[in-house]
Amino acid sequence: MSFRPEHSQPHRERGVEKPAFLLTLALLLFSAASAKAQGTQQWTTQRFEEFERGTPTDVAIRNDGRLEPAPQLQAIASTKATYLWSLLPQTDGSTLVGTGAASGGSKLLRIGPKGATTTLADFNELTVTALAQAPDGSTLAATAPDGELYRITPNAKPEILFGPSLTAEKPKYLWSVAVTKSGDIFVAAGAPAAIYRIPHGPNPKPEVLFRSGDQHIRTLLLSPDGNTLYAGSDGSGIVYRIPLNTPNHKPFALYTAPRHEVTALALDPAGNLYLAAIGDRRPPALPPLPAAGEPRISLTFTQPNSSIAQPTNALVPDGSEIDRIAPDGTPTRLITLREEITYALSFRNNGLLAATGNRGHIYRIDPAKPGSYTDVAHTEANQAVAMAAIAAGVRLVTANSGKLLELSDAPATDSTYVSDVFDGTFATQWGRAELTGTRDRIDLFARSGNVENNRSGLGDLWSDWQPVRPDQTPLPVPVARYVQWKAVLHTGAVLDAVTVNYLQRNVPPTVDDVLVQPGARVPNPTSPPTPSTTVPVTFHAAPSSAPALPAIEPLPGPLLAQRDPKAVTVRWISRDPNGDDLMFAIYARGVGEQNWRLLKDHISERVYSFDSSLLPDGQYEIRVIASDAPVHTDADALTAERISVPFTIDTTPPVIGPLTAAVRDGKLTATFEAHDDTSPISHAEFSIDAGPWQYLEPTGRLSDSLTEHYTLAAPVTGPGEHTVAVRVFDRNENTTSAKAIVR
Repeated sequence: MSFRPEHSQPHRERGVEKPAFLLTLALLLFSAASAKAQGTQQWTTQRFEEFERGTPTDVAIRNDGRLEPAPQLQAIASTKATYLWSLLPQTDGSTLVGTGAASGGSKLLRIGPKGATTTLADFNELTVTALAQAPDGSTLAATAPDGELYRITPNAKPEILFGPSLTAEKPKYLWSVAVTKSGDIFVAAGAPAAIYRIPHGPNPKPEVLFRSGDQHIRTLLLSPDGNTLYAGSDGSGIVYRIPLNTPNHKPFALYTAPRHEVTALALDPAGNLYLAAIGDRRPPALPPLPAAGEPRISLTFTQPNSSIAQPTNALVPDGSEIDRIAPDGTPTRLITLREEITYALSFRNNGLLAATGNRGHIYRIDPAKPGSYTDVAHTEANQAVAMAAIAAGVRLVTANSGKLLELSDAPATDSTYVSDVFDGTFATQWGRAELTGTRDRIDLFARSGNVENNRSGLGDLWSDWQPVRPDQTPLPVPVARYVQWKAVLHTGAVLDAVTVNYLQRNVPPTVDDVLVQPGARVPNPTSPPTPSTTVPVTFHAAPSSAPALPAIEPLPGPLLAQRDPKAVTVRWISRDPNGDDLMFAIYARGVGEQNWRLLKDHISERVYSFDSSLLPDGQYEIRVIASDAPVHTDADALTAERISVPFTIDTTPPVIGPLTAAVRDGKLTATFEAHDDTSPISHAEFSIDAGPWQYLEPTGRLSDSLTEHYTLAAPVTGPGEHTVAVRVFDRNENTTSAKAIVR
């Protein structure tokens, strides 16, 4: 198995067969989006996932949808390394940090309290996976792959205490190191999985403390009294408890996690053990907690310190879970992160801290309230991979990019939260901001602009931040398409929600397409049509060349279209950029005429059927006018219109001229002419002596004119009287017939 850290990367209309007496009506129809009256509207930010879209600085986001001052996050150093994997705080305020690299080896760095960085040691291995302090003051550094454990002392070359050449098993990975007060060293190894003990004393030799059937032992944790060693595995996701004050050190499987890899362990003063587990799911050992509102991401990179190599851009399955095991062995699931990976845990007096990727967030979990957590810090890196306690809080290191940070236990004095950018779609007037929370402890600001997110390279093109007084209306910002608010939270502040009132500039609706289908009727829904004369039709949204507008869903479900030669159905696609309710008026006129004739107004649907008897046979156009008048005054209402392509109304059947017929030599011959004033003749059929109808081609074979001539010849048998019948169809399926008797 190789260990290689990776960077994260950041109609055609559907046809329906037309059986006899059924007509397929391929209609394109949009329904109005959920009715939204024009006028003052509101943009509200109050849910966890809504607050997560903003930018908090020392602001905590609770999963019940509340902002409050967070512990202060301070950047100590930003290194040249892409990955920092491990850390070890020192008593002088400095921090030892282990780096990682895709190639070229790794380093042990010392970073001073103000960020000054020096290199203490270089290693051939790619990653320094763990650091620990020996009682004599030397530093222990575990590496991978080809795992070796080094002892680093000032002004001396690193000494190898443990490596593949010193053990029969030759483990490839070293993942975690724990040191007792007496100086015994315990090393978690993988491929194969085992825990090794290096006893304190001169010339120590590694010995196997415990062999596991898992793939790796991923993490170790010593109890405060040094009598118990806890270990978490990768493969079966087992948490082991190993007594160190008994002769045989017999391990006990304390808990099997519902996921295959245990990445972190932590203890609280009461003896509760906390664990983080990642990877694919196993049958849950605990009832799952509701996942609504939990932080979600989609893309991860190779898990730093994970024994499972993930390809770049791989989706890590199923996120992670954090559980608690009580001193009596009772497990409790605290939270489930659907797609985020928990890399490190640390218990503080105000809760359990979890360092995660792949957004680099730090969460604080309330063990007394399973399912309750708070997003307390954003590291501005992809992964927060390791964490270590100090007197005033915790220090942590990140990957992509490699930084050393400090998170204090005490909340920040002043915290700032900048909301997500809201798009008003058009030039918008921004009204009163309604703030729910401790208003006297919060300063609110607003700004607006016409370039989304005031993006880079263009300079600052938004208005300046302006203070917002309680109940101030309108907001002290220019009319613009985008708006943003900022809240400064002082000590004791709580912010539950912010609602910004706004009024969009009204813009006209659009009518994107009009289609007319003679011979079809959309029946009144209160009078369902007879099934034998109807066909269900599903409506589909067609692509439009119009500018991008707010999405509008197609009408759900099928619509019954009824074949009716005496009806005409009009359908149209119409949208309103403001999301206003629309009403429509339908007009008709003959081709070449000037005046439009109103067929129907105050229509709320986007389909309308009318009787073709309202219009004589001929060619016509339909005009559809859309208006947003339902939600505007007459003075403010706007309209749009579209005219259909010409269509034909033809309800009159063709006329058959004189039908002449004769019988000679056992063959019946007949000739006739058919004419239609409006539509070309479609086809003709004939029948001899009430026999089956047979197709008849016109003279010249092409049937494409208002007048067609026909000649037929068919054998007959027997003497006496014979009957020939003909029938003729035009393109609108109007039909007429005639017959002749030959003796």
